[in-house]
Amino acid sequence: MAEIIQRDGTWVFDGSTVRITPGLHRSVPLFRQTYGEVAVPLEAVSGIVYEPERKHGRLRLRLREGADPLLQATGGRLPDAADPYRLTVDIDRSGVAEYVAEEIRHALLLDQVPREPAMAYLLPGPPVPVSVRSSDGMVSFDGTRVRIDWADTSDRVKRATGPRMLSSHDLVRVDWLPNSGYEDGFMRFVTRETVFSKLPPGKDPYALDLWGSTRRDLLTALVATAVTARLPHPSTRAVDHMDPPRLTPAVPPRSDHHDVLLRRLRELGELHREGMLTDEEFATTKAAVLRGF
Repeated sequence: MAEIIQRDGTWVFDGSTVRITPGLHRSVPLFRQTYGEVAVPLEAVSGIVYEPERKHGRLRLRLREGADPLLQATGGRLPDAADPYRLTVDIDRSGVAEYVAEEIRHALLLDQVPREPAMAYLLPGPPVPVSVRSSDGMVSFDGTRVRIDWADTSDRVKRATGPRMLSSHDLVRVDWLPNSGYEDGFMRFVTRETVFSKLPPGKDPYALDLWGSTRRDLLTALVATAVTARLPHPSTRAVDHMDPPRLTPAVPPRSDHHDVLLRRLRELGELHREGMLTDEEFATTKAAVLRGF
């Protein structure tokens, strides 16, 4: 067994799994502390490097493309400090870091782990249910359904549509970009109907506009990852889009849903007549409400 314990976290390799536990020190980013322990099976690893520097070194675990829903959802956009596969190493522990890296490399050779992209996720992603409060509202995922409750500061078009409810069966993917502190980020839930939408995140009722606390908004990657882990793997999408569409029998709406729908359409009509919604905003929001029901 190879092990390295640092303030930044602990890595333990037992020959088949790299177990990564974030440190508890306040310098460890909130995202890594919230994401928690990660157990990486050797078959998901493509390589490991140790990068010595003047004051600190860094261990970096490389995963096979398509093996991890976190990397798939974030697209390599996680800040370095929030990356769970990166460990800051004190310079006096560089020998231990090099030993851990060498043990993992030897195991990769002995097990002949391929470096080709994985055809299925080899890590599970965050457990569900998971909820995060962002600058644009609360987003939650229970394993089958996404719910967005808009904040009071959200755009009026979004607030006019009411809470957004999306089934994972209707989603194509989740697009995610972190808030850098200099530029806003977003998390967009892409459905088959909205895949070509050009609405900016601030007005898109299928997107969260991330403009507030960078530390807090980064947690939306938890939801993006949990949803991504339960969508078809990217390797299957090229085949899936060729399948004939499945027809779902229409289900009559319940009376309470009908009442809510009529009320929201009346509210939108009033906002439009009062000039608070442009013609384009009214048409877009009305279509979003109707799709939601």
